[in-house]
Amino acid sequence: MQTLLFLFGAASIAGFIDTLAGGGGLLTLPALILSGIPPHFALGTNKLQSSMGSGTATFMMFRTGRVSWQTVKPLMQTAFFGSLLGTIAVQFINPGALNYIIPAVLIIIALYFLLAPPLHATGVCRVSDNGYRRFMVPMIGWYDGMFGPGTGSFFALAGVSLRGQGLIDATATAKTLNFATNAAALLIFLMAGKVVWLAGLTMMIGQFLGAFAGSLCLLRINAKYLRILVVTMCLGMLARYAVSTGWL
Repeated sequence: MQTLLFLFGAASIAGFIDTLAGGGGLLTLPALILSGIPPHFALGTNKLQSSMGSGTATFMMFRTGRVSWQTVKPLMQTAFFGSLLGTIAVQFINPGALNYIIPAVLIIIALYFLLAPPLHATGVCRVSDNGYRRFMVPMIGWYDGMFGPGTGSFFALAGVSLRGQGLIDATATAKTLNFATNAAALLIFLMAGKVVWLAGLTMMIGQFLGAFAGSLCLLRINAKYLRILVVTMCLGMLARYAVSTGWL
């Protein structure tokens, strides 16, 4: 019960912060690992709970007309395919190795999340439509299938820096692509039977409540401070995990 309460709390905070500043995955995946869930199951369960947030966001993007289905359909397809390959690949990595690889990746992504400069639209298209769809989008999708945290930010970054999109348009598109990658990864993890349902469903409830609370506080909290909080909590949980496993 204590573990479920911890995961519920972590997911609630992640949903709240993700709504305002992004980066919720930097809290949920370390929380699952710290709870003692094996690496592959932690990745699969994280996809289960994160699919709710990305699915809801995608629905809203289409409902409000922020994105066009005809425009994002080919991008979602290649994002889905890339994530499939990444998720299949991670199944063959030794769980013992993942115990070291996942924390290392999380530390790198946390530092990037903290230190990356704000995005500014350039209006310059540096990559062709075909190049972006066939290479960049599936590459980010592959990363999401392998690990996940920060994927939405990477899609937004690619849209702004490589396609010259405005930040709002790039972020809206990123939501749909992130849903495609989450759905693909979740499909493989479900087929492999590597999802802890009780933990995942508990976290889905926490994500929903946290996102709802975050929507009420929108524009009232400085996103910069939330990013610092995300990174601090992420590194804190990873440090606690390192101590519990005898690394430190």
